[in-house]
Amino acid sequence: MTIEAPASVVMAVIADFEAYPQWASGVRSAEVLQARDGGLAERVRFTLDAGVIKDSYVLAYTWQGDEQVRWELAERGTAVSELSGAYRLDQAGDATNVTYELAVGLAIPMIGMLKRRAEKTIIDTALKGLRNRVQQTVGESGESR
Repeated sequence: MTIEAPASVVMAVIADFEAYPQWASGVRSAEVLQARDGGLAERVRFTLDAGVIKDSYVLAYTWQGDEQVRWELAERGTAVSELSGAYRLDQAGDATNVTYELAVGLAIPMIGMLKRRAEKTIIDTALKGLRNRVQQTVGESGESR
């Protein structure tokens, strides 16, 4: 997905975990448990309510400037047994190309077709929610696109 904003603005929205419940569908809360110098989160506890899946888990983050952030499951929940992914950002003029990667494993059995549909919904929601939040942030700050 292409977002009409610089990579630094997109990454700042990604790094603002406390705001996730405002734009990331299903996220009820996101609490930074540990941050590194400079304020970027290293461990974040999420509380999720995504219909049939209600859970709380901790993700560990690895940051690479404004180009990439990766995460791995640090503490599993009752439903989420595996979770890893990344946002990769590529500056393209005044815009940013965003690639979202996600792998999810559930402790509860789910038919393959339903799991794939759920993963597609999560990815679509994450990208569209991120784009909308960045556009809202750019609009509020008056920063040019």
